Order: sequence, then structure tokens, then C-alpha cells
Amino acid sequence: MTRSLRMIWFPILLLLLLENSKGVFSASKYLIGLGSYDITGPAADVNMMGYASTDQIASGVHFRLRARSFIVAEPQGNRVVFVNLDACMASQLVTIKVLERLKARYGNLYTESNVAISGIHTHAGPGGYLQYVVYIVTSLGFVRQSFDALVDGIEQSIVQAHSNLRPGSIYVNKGELLDAGVNRSPSAYLNNPAEERRKYKYDVDKDMTLLKFVDDEWGPVGSFNWFATHGTSMSRTNSLVSGDNKGAAARFMEDWFDQNNSRKILSYISNAEDTPLTASNIIPVHENHHELHELADSFQSGSGKPIRVRSTLSQAGRPRFVSAFCQTNCGDVSPNVLGAFCIDTGLPCDFNHSTCGGKNELCYGRGPGYPDEFESTRIIGDRQFKKAVELFNKASEKLNGKGGGTEVVKTCPAAMGFAFAAGTTDGPGAFDFKQGDDKGNAFWRLVRNLLKTPDQEQVDCQRPKPILLDTGEMKFPYDWAPAILPVQILRIGQLVILSVPGEFTTMSGRRLRDAVKTVLTSGSSKEFDANVHVVIAGLTNTYSQYVTTFEEYKMQRYEGASTLFGPYTLSAYIQEFKKLAAALISGQPVQSGPQPPDLLDKQIGLLTPVVVDATPPGVNFGDVSVDVPKNSTFKRGVNVTVVFWSANPRNDLMTEGTFALVEILRGKDSWVPAYDDDDFCLRFIWSRPAKLSPLSHATIEWRIPGTVASGVYRIRHFGSAKSLLGSIKHFTGSSSAFVVA
Repeated sequence: MTRSLRMIWFPILLLLLLENSKGVFSASKYLIGLGSYDITGPAADVNMMGYASTDQIASGVHFRLRARSFIVAEPQGNRVVFVNLDACMASQLVTIKVLERLKARYGNLYTESNVAISGIHTHAGPGGYLQYVVYIVTSLGFVRQSFDALVDGIEQSIVQAHSNLRPGSIYVNKGELLDAGVNRSPSAYLNNPAEERRKYKYDVDKDMTLLKFVDDEWGPVGSFNWFATHGTSMSRTNSLVSGDNKGAAARFMEDWFDQNNSRKILSYISNAEDTPLTASNIIPVHENHHELHELADSFQSGSGKPIRVRSTLSQAGRPRFVSAFCQTNCGDVSPNVLGAFCIDTGLPCDFNHSTCGGKNELCYGRGPGYPDEFESTRIIGDRQFKKAVELFNKASEKLNGKGGGTEVVKTCPAAMGFAFAAGTTDGPGAFDFKQGDDKGNAFWRLVRNLLKTPDQEQVDCQRPKPILLDTGEMKFPYDWAPAILPVQILRIGQLVILSVPGEFTTMSGRRLRDAVKTVLTSGSSKEFDANVHVVIAGLTNTYSQYVTTFEEYKMQRYEGASTLFGPYTLSAYIQEFKKLAAALISGQPVQSGPQPPDLLDKQIGLLTPVVVDATPPGVNFGDVSVDVPKNSTFKRGVNVTVVFWSANPRNDLMTEGTFALVEILRGKDSWVPAYDDDDFCLRFIWSRPAKLSPLSHATIEWRIPGTVASGVYRIRHFGSAKSLLGSIKHFTGSSSAFVVA
């Protein structure tokens, strides 16, 4: 190398989870606790994080987003916290503020040394919560509501997990899931050495690793698993807040467990041969349709506060089951498993550049439910859910033993290549950018130079990447990209979690895991054998985009162009993780490096606030605009749609509440919640006739599940309206009653 590469010191967040002396608890060596909290955030007006498309603005809820946490502790002290977010990625600023709150609550019990916060990489959550300029440009800067929803929800999920700490055991299991991800950059993968590729059966990782948490008294209380596939089943044209396939899988598994372990009024839409949850467990099935219509006709619109379905189903004293589907080395893995095709011709896209007639805008990946992205989301989520259930039911390897751990990385300052702007087959870019571009063009270099011209040292360091944005050296109005990144090893017995602040590709993840495993299983130490489980937790604690192998980097597809710190980024990570692993075995302490900046006070947000909500003369908020037909009967599998006069959802995020509710009549005078906007089958869609109009509608769509109980139902909407003086008024509305038979 012809230059002295710049140094980025990675503060090392090292967990020491030591095995305590035997006999403290007769059945367990650990205390375990799990928690879950709503992080949905603003469901209107806010740009979604992931596709960087200015047109993708939130306008409703597909299903709610959650922060799910587990804590594993020694009875006498050391502990680890892992938080899985239904969000695109973790945020350095969010992590900083969560740690501050935990310190205020618990002192030094939970710190940067034992807390990991990881994102599932959904591209359908509200943006504006990261602190670096390049990640919040499309959201018009910082969005305080998005940020606060995440910080509040993460804190509350950890508080729940802490409160739920009880003696328990943890089991690990691993298995192949073959049909939930494909390589979206196969030409880059094929540039890896042939002898290395021959070691693996597939060009993406197919393994799912699952933890099963078992309370000594209550039995199973949760599961967390890691599997590689992007959160891009929902496309960049979707505007409903959604946890995508991993969020759906988590909802399916939590409901599956509740179905098998409690009597409740729930169901989720799934394959016809599945056995979803039903209301019929506690509500009689009516066969007399005439009687049902008489009951329906006797009820008018209802009122009252929203009651969430799952809030009514907890068993006294028993914690709710929590299931998380975590992200790992998904960098080049797409859930659009049918492949990438040109939307104009229907032919496969160009193999090397993912273009159609030279245009990247026409090349799109197809999910298994094509052309229905909601169905693709359900299918990929369902496949992960079913594999997780299989591993959960068969998990028998118990985690035992002590842990330990332990850090200097030489890379370039951050920069994005031209192919970054081309996007991927999951979400193509615009203009004349294309993947595989290792040269760039004069026009876009001119545009780039208006922002920042990279010096020759940076150009040489990033080669063969042609620099489009020299983000690491752009500081106006504040930092455009991170320069200090957290690297973390967590250990629970024979499970080792490598927390990385980005998206590793399949092969880069394999190299990292193999390097760490070699260190752990070599030498005189007998703590680990060949059966040690090493998993990567991607997008954790902060975000720094992609990490490819050196060979993939040279191809300059999207992932290589988005490997910020140059061609030796992976080598730097491997160098540091090997040091951590060696220190983990030796028990040597590791000093933390410099702390990342807290840029909260420098944030600029240009999203306009809600000014006022209004309805036409003679109409109240919550009034029905389009009702179900009178004396209507609906069959299972069809959609029921009701439209209400509404107000901006940003007035009240309905955290741990709901904008939409389906109720079923029990007996002759009692309405019971059956589905809310945390259910896959119920959608809340918000709209207004013009961008600046104070008028708006809420459309509630209920796709009736195939096994729903016959009965009388109604659909309700909850919201809050803002007056010109700034006061907030809560309202509710209800459809006419109708029959499902």
C-alpha cells in the first residue's frame, strides 16, 4: 500500500458473562427476562427509512413495529441485553440516549459493555432517527417523533425484561431454511475465489440459529433467532408502516404460541392448510344467520377507548411470550426469491449490472407472492416462522458455561461509490447510474465536486471505487457519516454473537465467523470445541452501510459501492474480532476506545408540524364516510372496507394502542376486541385529498381470516384531532354491525 491508511479506533463493547458456581438454583445457571414494546412511531407524512426514496411517505399501518429484548444474567452479577428492533437499523444516537436512560435507572448495571441494539432492516419504518446527514436527507432531516418512539420503546422493552428476570434455561438449535433468500449480486459473489466458494453449497447462508428461553416455573417464555434475508418484501412504493417479513414472522410466532398455550380471540392470515388463531375458542359459532342479522341491526355506532387485543390476553403473573427474528449477514441476500426481471419485457435483468436496456430503473426483484407485495411479505415471514417453530420444538442443546472476550483498524475515510446511486434489484435507483460501475462519469463528478472534491489520497485509498460522495470528509452542517464504530462480542455459554454496525455480505460474514471460530477453538484453551455457535448480529448499535469481501468490492456492485471504508474494510473487522476473541479466551480486559459524538443538539429537521385538522360542515371526526352495506353478510377470505373522517396520525401515535379495531359481539350486549392494527389481516390507511388539506380519511381494511368464527362484527377507528389553537381532541367512530358467516 502506497499510503499510510487512516486510523479508525473501534471502541470495544465486550461482554463477560461468567458461569457462576453451581447450586445457586437447582435448575438453572442463568436469570432470564424478556420484554416487548411498541416503537411504531409516526404513521403519516414521514419518509420511510431504507430505500432513500423521497416519494415513499408513510400513510398508515400494515402492522405495528416493536422492540423485543432479552436479558441473560448471572444470579450474582454479570448480564447481557440484546434488543431486536422492527426498524431499518440501529442508530448511534438512539443507542447513546438509551444508555443514558438506563444509567439513570439502574446505575452501571446496563452499559455499552453489555447492551446490543440491532435492527431487522425493514424498509417500511419511519425515518429521520439517525444522526448523520447522509441517512436523513430524504426524511427532510431529523424527525424527533421517530427518534423518541425508538428511544422510549427500547427503554421500556428493557425495563420489562429486567422486571421479568427469573431463573431459567436457554437452549440453542440450528437448521436450514432453503426458500427465504437468494443472492441479489451473484456476479460479485462469483468473483470470490473458486476454492472458497466450493466450501459452501449455496451462495447465501441458509442456516437459522435459534435460542429458546425456558422459565423454570412457567416454561417457554420466548425465542430469538438469526437468519439472513433483507427486509425488502415490501417495495419502495409501499406507504404503510410494516415490519416486513421478519416483523410478520415475529407476530405469527407470538400468536402461534399464545394459541397453543392460552385461550384467546386472535387469528392471523396464513396458508389455507395452517391453523391460525380463532375467536371460536371462547365465542360460540352461530349457525342461525337470521338471528345474527337481527343482532347486527340492533347496534349502532359505538364509542369508548381502544382496547388492544393482546392487552386483554395476558395471564396473571406470567410474562407474555416474546419472539424476535433478528438480522445477520444479509448484505447481498434478497427475499425476492423468484429473481430479478425487467418490468417492460418480463425478461431477466442483465446479470452483471442489473439493468434493462441499460436502465437500472426497470429491473425489479419478484417475491413469491408477485405481484402482491403483502402476500410476498406473508410468505417469506411464514417460511421463517415455520422453521423457527420446528427449531423451537426440537431445541435440546442447553447453553452452559462461562464467557469472556476482547481490540485497531486501518481503513479509508467513508465514501460512497457511483453504483450506490444505482440501488439494487430490491429497490432500483434513478438517472443513469448502474451497478458494476468502476469508472463513474464526468457529469456526476462535477455535481460531486460542488459538495466535496476527494483528494488524491482518498481516491487512491478507495480504488477501484469511483467516489460519488466523499461522506467521511463532509462536515457541513455536521458529520455526513460515522467515523467511530462499535464492535462487540457477546457470549452466552457456547453461543458467541458478533455485533457488527453494518450489512455484511454472505461471504464476508462467512470469513468473519470462520476467523473468530478458529481463534476460539485453537490453542490450549478447552473452553470451546468445534460445536461453538457463532452468529453475526447485523446493523447493531449504529449503521455504516455495507461490508464486502475484497473480491466483491472490485466488482463495484451496490454492496461494494456502499462499503464506506474502502477495499480493506472486511480485513479490518476480522483483525479486530480476532483480537476480541483472543481476549475472550484469556480473560484479559479490553479498553474502550474514543466515544462517538452526540450530535443531537446539531440536528436540523424540516418536516412541517401538523397545523390543524378539520372536517366538512356537519361532520364530526370519527363519522363514517363509507359504511358496510345494510344487512350485509361477508364470507371468510373477502375484504371488508370502512372509511372514516379522520385526523393526522401524528397527533397521537397510539403507542401500545391502535388506530383500528375489529370487535365481535359476545352474547347480546358485549363487544370483544378481535383484531387490531398489530394484526397482519387488518390495515389502517390514512389519506387526504391534497397535501396541505386539513381534511383526511382513515380507510380500515379487514381481510377476514379463513377460520374466523361466525358472528356479528363491527370495525372501529380511533384518532386524535388538532385544533388551530393546538389542543388535541380524541375521537372514535364505528361502522354498522355486520355478519360474518
